[in-house]
Amino acid sequence: MKLLTTLQIRGLDKRTVEEENISPIDLMERAATALANAITHMFQQPRTFKIFAGPGNNGGDALAVARLLTGHGHKLEVYLFNPKGHLSDDCQTNAERLLDYPEIQFTEVTSHFAPVPLLKSDIVIDGLFGSGLSKALDGGFAAVVKYINASPAMVISIDVPSGLMCEDNSYNIGENIIKADTTLTLQLPKLAFFFPENQKYLGEWFCLDIRLSQQGLDEAVSKYYVTNMDLVRPMLKTRNEFSHKGTYGHALLIAGSYGMAGSSVLAARSCMRSGVGLLTVHAPKCNNSILQTAIPEAMVHHDEHEHHFAMPLNTQIYNAVAIGPGIGQHEDTENALHEQLETSISPIILDADALNILANNKTWLPLVPKHSILTPHPKEMERLIGHCANGYERLIRAQELAERMQVNIILKGAWTAVITSDGVCRFNPTGNPGMGTAGSGDVLTGVLLALMAQGYSPENAAIIGTYIHGAAGDLAAEEKGENGMIASDIIEKLPLVWKQLKKNDYLCSNKELKCY
Repeated sequence: MKLLTTLQIRGLDKRTVEEENISPIDLMERAATALANAITHMFQQPRTFKIFAGPGNNGGDALAVARLLTGHGHKLEVYLFNPKGHLSDDCQTNAERLLDYPEIQFTEVTSHFAPVPLLKSDIVIDGLFGSGLSKALDGGFAAVVKYINASPAMVISIDVPSGLMCEDNSYNIGENIIKADTTLTLQLPKLAFFFPENQKYLGEWFCLDIRLSQQGLDEAVSKYYVTNMDLVRPMLKTRNEFSHKGTYGHALLIAGSYGMAGSSVLAARSCMRSGVGLLTVHAPKCNNSILQTAIPEAMVHHDEHEHHFAMPLNTQIYNAVAIGPGIGQHEDTENALHEQLETSISPIILDADALNILANNKTWLPLVPKHSILTPHPKEMERLIGHCANGYERLIRAQELAERMQVNIILKGAWTAVITSDGVCRFNPTGNPGMGTAGSGDVLTGVLLALMAQGYSPENAAIIGTYIHGAAGDLAAEEKGENGMIASDIIEKLPLVWKQLKKNDYLCSNKELKCY
């Protein structure tokens, strides 16, 4: 799924009208019908709806929705805010159409608004402002937003919560943004939906298909996408009947230190569960017995140091290399990583302490081989790029770093951002809060390592690996619950995800199905 800017969506609306030879009000009616159908699906018993409409096209949508909700036994109260005495053409048309529906209580507010009671049983439909907003709300509209937010009523926002801008909200005023329980967005999600600071405004969001120009959407240029099964499935390689362990690559995992053997075990187990042919774990001698017992399928190569990584390796015999889980930040380890980077030619996977060491030695960043994969969580990312005010800034700066270093960055979190070396970002829909547990990142490293060893490009490995990792986490959450999950549960579900995805019967997490 491609994500577009506000201006691009506006252009897509215009193109749809031209291609289908319809009027803008007809497209608004199509959007309102999709919205009304979704709301009717959500509330099949009669409820009281209090609809707050602004003077623009978002308000026009809200007015049309009110009209389309008649006939279902609902009580409908509409408040149209028109303080400047001017409505958009389509909003004006829908306001006039409401006059033919006496069962709808319709009030146009031109100056003073006497607050109406908003009860816990009420459903507020927020159609004050949509995707066209370019500055923070203030004055009377800000007061209306605060009044709605202070009420116990459930709030459904049309397209975007009023006050929220569709991309960058760095200079917005949070208290002047509607806090919706549900957001019904039109055609495509907005970039702002994928940042943690905006979740409190969106609530749960759903995409409604209003059949905008497919050709226009295909031709639009974007650096932002949401990954789905249709992208991942064609990337998967088939396994040949006459293949053997050498066919599927020899991976090297440099991981673990004294007291951190678990990181190497988790990464190694997930690597073996993701189709690799051979795996060698380079680890300090103190972790030998743990590794040989916990993951007998893997070979163990001993570091010269008893307790930590201190000996760079010749990696030419390996098809893929990952460094970082649990290695610590000892001075010997820093020196070994520096030498390893200096001698590496092929892309490598850098995770956990490898990233922290790089963050402490930023002059080493040019040594990272092009097309490598870096897997930071937000704090690790900020150690590399500096403090960021919000998720939007963090993403933009991560994209800049990926392009400058010519690497792939997997910025972990809800809607993990897979950023390729061309700066293109693909948000991953799989995964859940239960994966916020120790070792989950080590599991991802193992999956990525297995894919690269099997000959997947680093870019494809990052997209597929992140998707598979999250999908396994979703299956683990279904069985264990989010609170009870541990990283090993994710590993145990990897075989089922691989199996179902290749059989074309795997259904992704609810995030990917967020549409009516």
